[in-house]
Amino acid sequence: MQSIVTLFGLVIFGAIAWALAHIVPLSGYFAQLEPMLVGQCERLDVAPGTEDVTIDPETGLVFVSAADRRAWYNETGAEGTNPANGVYVFALGDTASLRRITPPSDDFLPHGISLWRGDNGERRLFVINHPTSGAEVVEVFDASAIADGGDLVHLDSISFPEMHSPNDLVAVGPDSFYATNDRGYEEGVMAVLESYMALPFSSIVYYDGAKGRLIEKNLTYGNGINISEDGNTLYVAEVLKRRIALFERDITSGEITRRSAIKVPTGPDNVEVDAEGILWTAGHSRVFDFLAHAKDKNEIAPSHAVRIDPAAGDVETVFVSTEGEINGSSVAAAHEGTLIIGAVFDGHVMICPN
Repeated sequence: MQSIVTLFGLVIFGAIAWALAHIVPLSGYFAQLEPMLVGQCERLDVAPGTEDVTIDPETGLVFVSAADRRAWYNETGAEGTNPANGVYVFALGDTASLRRITPPSDDFLPHGISLWRGDNGERRLFVINHPTSGAEVVEVFDASAIADGGDLVHLDSISFPEMHSPNDLVAVGPDSFYATNDRGYEEGVMAVLESYMALPFSSIVYYDGAKGRLIEKNLTYGNGINISEDGNTLYVAEVLKRRIALFERDITSGEITRRSAIKVPTGPDNVEVDAEGILWTAGHSRVFDFLAHAKDKNEIAPSHAVRIDPAAGDVETVFVSTEGEINGSSVAAAHEGTLIIGAVFDGHVMICPN
């Protein structure tokens, strides 16, 4: 009996020691942050939960995915019921042009977005939707009329079993995309262990235009995903490893092979790629502060945006908010001297000089 108690004690001690050595540093518990750039930024109110932002480099239009997700996140109901949920757009340099380009809906909770641009000027916006009932969905919209003042036109709804917990996506064709499942387990003991022990159970799925399939496993809270201009490299944010994973991509088959990773000083959320091939990410430098903010909007969660040169491997902090100017940053998108910061729960974006 004594040997069993001793063994049990050693297991508990080992688990605590492992957590202190691995989880605490990855959580950013001791992260020292100093405000940067935030005092030079303009606040633009959009709608609750400006979680993802992408910029059309040809038109300078800024697309914002907004959803009031606090009740959904805390599993208290009322998910997707805020009539302000939707995709919004405004022109860089003209905040008064802000408008919603999706109709109000009781069953639309948009998450990650991706803009596909065709050679003939065609635009399609892919949007992850967490409907209040049924399977997870990627909604595909024709966005070709947005520059002329039109709205999004719905084209398709795509769902398949392997896409069970989608967070972000990147379109690679008019009807094909990659998406991240940010979790392997959504409930039960394994879901708790996955989150708090930073276990690599999340994944990437691929939809080739006809069929979806699981294409990569063993990610540690895979989140943002994007692709290089030539289509050969896939970038994936691993929040709980504080890194951006790089994958070689076979354009013909869609298959990917892990190549390397770039460490970043925050828990990266979404990933944007600018016209020069530079990566931009914003994330959660103090994970426990973010979790507290998720429960209580009055709790401050720092925001931290980073510029990454994937060719050189250079990483540079460009924005830090520590006083609640914007809480829990989830995306940084840059274009022609302007940086846009969005957030998981806050109802505004920050527009900053870059």
